[in-house]
Amino acid sequence: MNAAVKSIGAIAAAAAAAFLLASCGSTVSKDNNTAHTAPAITATPAQETASPLPSPTATETIAAAEVKTLYKMNNVYRFVPIEETTDKKVVLLSFDDGPHNKEVLTSLLDTLDKHHAKAVFFVNGYRVKEHPELLTLIHERGQTIGNHSWDHIDLKKEDEAKIDQQIGDVQKDVEAITGEPPRFFRPPYGSGGDKVKEIAKNHGLLFMTWSNGSLDWEQKSPGDPDKVIANVLEQLHPGANILMHELKWTAEALDGLLTKLEDKGYGFIDPATIELPAQS
Repeated sequence: MNAAVKSIGAIAAAAAAAFLLASCGSTVSKDNNTAHTAPAITATPAQETASPLPSPTATETIAAAEVKTLYKMNNVYRFVPIEETTDKKVVLLSFDDGPHNKEVLTSLLDTLDKHHAKAVFFVNGYRVKEHPELLTLIHERGQTIGNHSWDHIDLKKEDEAKIDQQIGDVQKDVEAITGEPPRFFRPPYGSGGDKVKEIAKNHGLLFMTWSNGSLDWEQKSPGDPDKVIANVLEQLHPGANILMHELKWTAEALDGLLTKLEDKGYGFIDPATIELPAQS
């Protein structure tokens, strides 16, 4: 009789352990904020009545909430660690003046994925209006969308109402399409000033120009990818804020550039880890 009781107890314990394993079948990686599913465990009849696992959407939401703020921008638009233990040898990748060319954009996105890198795509409102599907593509591929004004005009020459419209209309349209407003702003030509900075801040945006220019915009088609790489490497420094554009020769240069940066020991800042302005 005692042996039978022990046998029943062992079976019950095994069933309980299997139930717990099944309930913990989904984990979140802090390295890339993506959900990883553990090997499936065959359910017993008793397990089939258990509560369902959280949906992928819920898991992703939890992961996003756990993203830690690691970097802040200094007054020369470079990024520095908030804590001493955080890696200093990193760069922020950014691309301006899109979205407008699906082939080029897809190439950029594919290369970023290959290197497990994140970037900010600073978009113009008139191009978002022409190609909302490309804005959606950026968002769905897990990259960050930034505000680059509606018409790509020199905002420093405009009055406050015009500046507010140029910034605010992009905020509204991007949020309408993706569900999220931009959190970063780069003025066209890097031309801003206190007036533009204040209005950008009022929209909850972190104003930035750059600290490392690829000069890809100075080239004309067909362009030279090697020059893009050389220009970035020549100005390379920890916390570099690298300016590039949605251009064919930049897309052709990107894989080689990121490989060289990695070879030099550099990592890529996830924009989600950058400190944003305090909301009033």
